[in-house]
Amino acid sequence: MLEAPPALYAAPRRTDSASRSAWVLAPLIAGQPVYRAGRWIGERFQYPRPRTPLRITGTVPKAPAAVLIHDVDGTVRTLCLDLDTSKARKAIVDQDAVRLAGILRTAGLSYVEDSSPSGGRHLYVPLQEPISAAEARQLVEALTLRAPSLDPSPHQNVTDGCIRVPGSAHKSGGYQILVTPLAEAYGILTRRNPAMALAALRKALAPELYRLEQKKRRTQARTVASAPAGTPALQDPAAPDTEPARRPGESARGLLGRSESPLRIVARTGLYDTAKYASDSEARMAVLNHFAACQWTADQVRAGMNGSYAGLASLYSDKAERLLPLEWAKAQAWTAAKPASRHGKKPAHNYNTSPTQLTGGSPNPSQHAIHQLVNDLENVLYAVLDPRFKTLGRAGISLRFLIRAVLAYMRTNQTNMLDIGCRSFAVALGKDHVTIARLLPALEAASAGIFTRVERGRGRNADTYLVQLPAEFEQLARDLTWRKGKIHAIRPVFRVLGDVAALTYEAIERGRHSPTTTDLIHTTGLSRRALINHLARMENLQMIRRDRGRWIILTTTGLDDLANRLGATEDRQEQITRYRKQRAAWHAWLDRHLLPQLEEHELYDQDIDEYWLPPTEDEHERQHSLWHAA
Repeated sequence: MLEAPPALYAAPRRTDSASRSAWVLAPLIAGQPVYRAGRWIGERFQYPRPRTPLRITGTVPKAPAAVLIHDVDGTVRTLCLDLDTSKARKAIVDQDAVRLAGILRTAGLSYVEDSSPSGGRHLYVPLQEPISAAEARQLVEALTLRAPSLDPSPHQNVTDGCIRVPGSAHKSGGYQILVTPLAEAYGILTRRNPAMALAALRKALAPELYRLEQKKRRTQARTVASAPAGTPALQDPAAPDTEPARRPGESARGLLGRSESPLRIVARTGLYDTAKYASDSEARMAVLNHFAACQWTADQVRAGMNGSYAGLASLYSDKAERLLPLEWAKAQAWTAAKPASRHGKKPAHNYNTSPTQLTGGSPNPSQHAIHQLVNDLENVLYAVLDPRFKTLGRAGISLRFLIRAVLAYMRTNQTNMLDIGCRSFAVALGKDHVTIARLLPALEAASAGIFTRVERGRGRNADTYLVQLPAEFEQLARDLTWRKGKIHAIRPVFRVLGDVAALTYEAIERGRHSPTTTDLIHTTGLSRRALINHLARMENLQMIRRDRGRWIILTTTGLDDLANRLGATEDRQEQITRYRKQRAAWHAWLDRHLLPQLEEHELYDQDIDEYWLPPTEDEHERQHSLWHAA
C-alpha cells in the first residue's frame, strides 16, 4: 500500500490546474532540495546558478524551474532522460520515447514520463541505491546511441546539470505535463528501482558501453601521445563535453568524436540547415538523390526509413505512400543523368588507389567450379596454411584473415582472378591500406603457390592475382570433408572486437563439434589468457554461451545488429568514404594536364563519394555490395 505524500506536498486543491499539481514530484526527482529559475540570456534560455539557492517548496515557481540532478557528493539517485526536439523532429522524439521505454521495461525498470509544450519528453528512472556521476553519465550516453533525440548533457555536468520537472512552467508557455498518472508516478518515485534492475540495464547496453569504453581509451591514448614529455595526461571521467552552438543540420562531433555529415543528420533526425535546403521537399530529395547514387532500391529506402534513417520518414509526415514513389523516380532519373566519370580517361599510373573492378577472371569459370575450388582451398587453409601462419605471431593472424578475404571475394564474385586494390581488402579486413600493401607480398610468398601475382597493375587497375589449387594439395583437399557454413573476412562486428575475437568465433562457428576452451587453444594457436579474455567479452555481448564446458553460438544475437550498436558499421562506411575521397583527389591530380581547372564538386561529390551501404537481409547481396563499394 502506498503511503500518502507528506503534508507539504499534499494533493492539490481543486482550484489548482492538473498540470501544476505534478510539482509535488520535484523533491523526489531532484538530487538536491533546490532548483534553478530559467531566463533568457541573450538569444539562449538558460538556468544560471543563483547567488542564493532556491529551495523546493510546495509552491510552483512562476518562472520555468529545473532541479539539479546530482547530489552535493556527485551521486545520482534518478536517471533523467531528456528527449529534445532540438536534436530531432517530434516524430523521432516520440519513436525514441517508445524505444527507450521498451528497453527500460525489459530490464525491469519503472519510470515516470512527462511531455513539454514543445514536443519534447522526459523519462525519470529512480534508483534505490545512488550511483556515481560517471556511471550515470555512461549509462545515459549508452542510451543516446540507441536514441538520436536523447540529450545527454544534463548528466555530463556534475555541478550544473539540471532538468525541468513535471508541473514546471515552460519557456514558450504552458507547463510540463505529467504523462504517468500522478498516484502511479508518486509510487514509482517512492519505491524506486532496485540495483538488480539497473544491472539488467547494463547487460542490455553492453555493446554501447563497450563502444564508449573503447572511445575513451582511444581519446586517452591520443592525449598521452600529444602531451609534452613528462606532462601527466589527466581526464575527469565526469567532466562535461563542451561544444559550440550550431544550426540544425550543421556537422557536429557526437559522443564518439566523429564529424557527422549534414546529409546523414537529415536522414537520421529530420533536421536540416534552412540556409541549404529551403523546405522539407528539398531536404528529402537531397537524401533520396544520395540513396540513388549509392544504388539503393525502393524497398531498401523504405527499410532505411523504418530503421536508422527514420528522420527521412518524418520529413514526409503522413504523405510518404503518395510522394515517395514519385520522388524516388525523380532521384533515379537525376542520378542517371549525371556523367559516370567526372574526369574522363586517366593516364596509366600504378598506385594502390585503384577502385574495385569486378571484371570476372579466368576464361569462363563456372559457378560450380569456383564453388568447389573455394571449398577445396578452405580444406588446405585449415590443414596447411593456418598451422604455418600460427608461427608468424601477430602478422600471421593478419595473413590468416587476408587469405580468408581472398576466398570470400572469390565466392561472392565467382572468379579466381583478383584485380582489386589494397583499399578494397583494407575495407574487408578493417585495416589500413598500407598494411594490406605490406601483407600481399608476404601472403604470396607463404601460400605455397595458391596465391600468385600474374600481372602488375597499370593505370587505374591494381595488381592481378591468380588463385589456384596446386597439384601437391589436390589429394589432401579431396580427402578432407568440407566444413559447414561460409568463410568470411573480418565481419563488421570484429572491426571493433578484433582479429583474436574473430578467429575464436570462427573456430566455434565452423567447428565440427562444440569446442572446449582447450580445443580452441589448439585450433586457433592463441594464448590461453588472450583467448579467455575474448571469450568473456563475447559472452558478455551475448554472442556465445558456455554449456557444460563447451562453447556454442547464440543465434538469437544478430551480428549485423550488434555491429550497428558497436559503431562498426559507421566505421566501415567512413573508411569507404575516406578512400573514395583519396581516389578522387589522386584522379584529379592525374588529370591536371587535361583539365587545368577543376571545380570543388569535381574533386569530391558528397552525393556519390560518401557511400552508404543499403540495408539488406541477403548475405550474398550484402557481400557483393560491400566489395563493389570498397
